[in-house]
Parts: sequence; structure tokens; C-alpha cells
Amino acid sequence: MTMTTPTLTAATPDAARRRDASLATLALVLVTAVWGSSFFLIRDLVDTVPPNDLSAIRFVIAAVAMLAIFGRRLVALTRRDVVTALLIGVVYGLAQLLQTYGLASTSASTSGFLTGLCVVLTPLLALLLFGEQLPRVTWIAVALSAAGLAVLCFGGGEGFAGLGTGELLTLASAGAYALQMIALSRYVSPEKADGMAVVMMLGVALTCGVGGLADGGIILPATPGGWAAIVWMALFAGALAMWAQAWAQSRMPATRAAIVMTLEPVFASVFAVLWGGESVTRTLLLGGGLILLAMLVAEVLGSRAARSEPGTPAEPAPGMDPRAEIEMAVGAGVAAPEAAKAPAFQAC
Repeated sequence: MTMTTPTLTAATPDAARRRDASLATLALVLVTAVWGSSFFLIRDLVDTVPPNDLSAIRFVIAAVAMLAIFGRRLVALTRRDVVTALLIGVVYGLAQLLQTYGLASTSASTSGFLTGLCVVLTPLLALLLFGEQLPRVTWIAVALSAAGLAVLCFGGGEGFAGLGTGELLTLASAGAYALQMIALSRYVSPEKADGMAVVMMLGVALTCGVGGLADGGIILPATPGGWAAIVWMALFAGALAMWAQAWAQSRMPATRAAIVMTLEPVFASVFAVLWGGESVTRTLLLGGGLILLAMLVAEVLGSRAARSEPGTPAEPAPGMDPRAEIEMAVGAGVAAPEAAKAPAFQAC
């Protein structure tokens, strides 16, 4: 009689990658929930603290907190990593400032919609700058999320007034957010995400600090409640969110991350119902439903389409070294010079 013993097999790389992608999606959903919950705090604080000053204070506190927690991870970074992360942080800081200046001369609904268009700009810029091809189903998810944003922002009857200075500044901020998301997915590797997140936050704090000083000096909160709200936003909507976003996007494509990020206004509306006494409306149900449907399409159907499309080169993994991208492209029959195009803000 022959005895056979069961053999334990390790998870395949594809299974591990899918598990990491699912965890990354969950992390970004939690980030958008935290951001959505902070709208009430921001709405009350901007009555006493100018928006640029508020951003400067909370991001400086967030940078100090991240240095205290992840400071030791900086030793693992190369000069290239530091410069790249700093540039990503500066781009994010510029997006914050552009959005703030744009909001001064446009409506909140228009600002929310135009900023949310980063979900459309992310795949477009990735295609134009890097030649990244996406499955057709992912473009469907992008369109669904953009439609959901339009319903949430304009469902109350307020129309789009056209493109003035405020709208153009806000659209520029959406482009900056898109570049930041693309860069996170392309140049942040999982093993260096913690350290690079610290440097990114330093870049954000520096940029927003300059923006606050440019307005004639930074005004501090005058009450303990104001400081408590800023510390909450700094630690959770700032430090925790930046770390989670860097960790998550080092494990997932930028366009999928952008689709998940459109949940922010949905969470803001949900918290408005739970805490602000607002009512559940058809606008919230329809707009939120479209965005949730977009996430389902991107996560489930998009993953299946990417695995089943024949004859397409493998997609570079998030955070992959550019030299590995070239080798992958050459191995798939793509011309090396085309695959090796320099990124828009490649660090030296």
C-alpha cells in the first residue's frame, strides 16, 4: 500500500498580485472615506483660516508625523528615489493650490466636477506620455465614473457656466492630480513606498507653505477646536492618506486608482446625510450608483479582460524599474526606443 502525502503549494505570482491589488483597492476606499469625512471640518475652518494657510499647516504637521514614524525608511532611498518623490509631492502641492485658487472664482459643484475629471485625464495622459494601452472595459469604467461625478455635482440643477479663469485653474489642478497618480503607480515600488511617502509629504508641505506665505503670511487657528480639527486632518487625511495611497498605488495601475478616488464625493454626501442632517436624494443614489458600478467594472471585468486579451504585451507592474520595462517591451516585440521614452518629470 502506497501512502501519498499532500503537498503544499505556494500561492502563484498571479494570485499574490491579485490579492495585493484587492488590498490596495480597499486601502484607497478607506482613504477616500477619510477624505470625504473631512469636508465638514474644512467647511467650518475656512471661515477663520484661509484655505492655503490651512493646507500649509496641516501638511507640515503631517510631514513631521511621517518623519517620526517612517524616518528610518529614508536610508533605503537612493538620490533618484528622493528627487522623484519630492517632485511627486510638489506636483500634488501644486494641484492643491490650483484647486484652491480656482475655487475662489467658480462654484463648488463645478470645482468638484472638474477636479474629478482626473479620472479621465489619468488614462489619457498615460496614453500620451507613455503609450499605455488599456482594455476597452476600463474606458467604460472611466466613462461611468465621470457620469456619476456629473450627476453628483450638477444633479441639483446648477449648470456648468463655461470655462473662465477659475475653471481653467481647476482643470489644471485635475491634470496635476492625474500626473501625481501616474507617477505613483510607475515610480513607487512596494519596498520603498514608506520612505518615498515621507519625501512626498515634505514636497507637499514645502509647496503649500510657499503658497500660504505668498498670501501675506500664515494665519493660525484661534481656538483649541480649530487646532484639534487640523491635527485630525493632518494625521488621518494627510499622513495616513499619503502613506496608504503610496502603498496602494505601488501595487495597482493609476487609472484603476483614479476610478476608486471618485468615491470621495460619494462619501462626502454619505457623511452629510449621517452627520449633517441632509436627506438621501435621487442625485446621491444615481451618482453614487454609477461610481460604484464603475468600480465593479474596473475591478472585476477589467481584470478578466486584461488576463484574457490575446497577443498584448504584458503591462509593466506598478513601481517597476524602467530598465525592466524596456526588457519586458523588447521581450514582447516592442521597439526598445519607444519603450524607453523619458517620463515627463523623470528624476536624474
